[in-house]
Amino acid sequence: MDYQNVHLTAHELFAVSRYLPRHESLVDPVHFGVQLVAARNRAQQPGMDHAVLAAVLVYRGQPSAEHDPKPYARNQAQKAHWERDGRVSVTHRPLKYRYERDAAGQPLLGVDGKRVVESKGEKGIDVLCALAVIREAQRPDVDLVILASHDSDLEPALDEALALGSAKIETFSWYDPAQRHRIRQLRPGSGRTIWNTRLGETEFRNCWDLTKYP
Repeated sequence: MDYQNVHLTAHELFAVSRYLPRHESLVDPVHFGVQLVAARNRAQQPGMDHAVLAAVLVYRGQPSAEHDPKPYARNQAQKAHWERDGRVSVTHRPLKYRYERDAAGQPLLGVDGKRVVESKGEKGIDVLCALAVIREAQRPDVDLVILASHDSDLEPALDEALALGSAKIETFSWYDPAQRHRIRQLRPGSGRTIWNTRLGETEFRNCWDLTKYP
């Protein structure tokens, strides 16, 4: 699960959350996994095997304790809360910060003596997700891997996992019938067709983490 991609794509797509602060539509990973597997099973043809949720592997950026102490603390609290369910594992990767510089190229310092942040963003989460898809697809005790992301950079990982010929590989996508051309689902570059489970606004609302974090 590419957490920020899954969360923000839905937050901006659906009317129920579009005008809310982002933190009010946070996705609880286990609620998401349950909704996803249930929708996937409902859509199967009679006689097809149903999936059972065994694990939700979450990959997420981690704010800096120095520059963003409150978001850092919330992120840690969310990880601890979500991992109370033994099926959930959260892997953090520090956000990449860029700093303002003076004419000489030296970092500018604020009144608090800290470097002034120019921008920040995730770096390497797609790589972690890609490695997880391939790793999990090779496990003898895993029959199905569902990649939860809309990031097209992950499509080569689908091809690699399919080439292993071990676990079944599927994808997920958020879907709004009124905006059906807005969100593109991931597809293998090889042209092979794989199953995609769509979740709508109701499922997204059912995934929200309503916990009040500090």
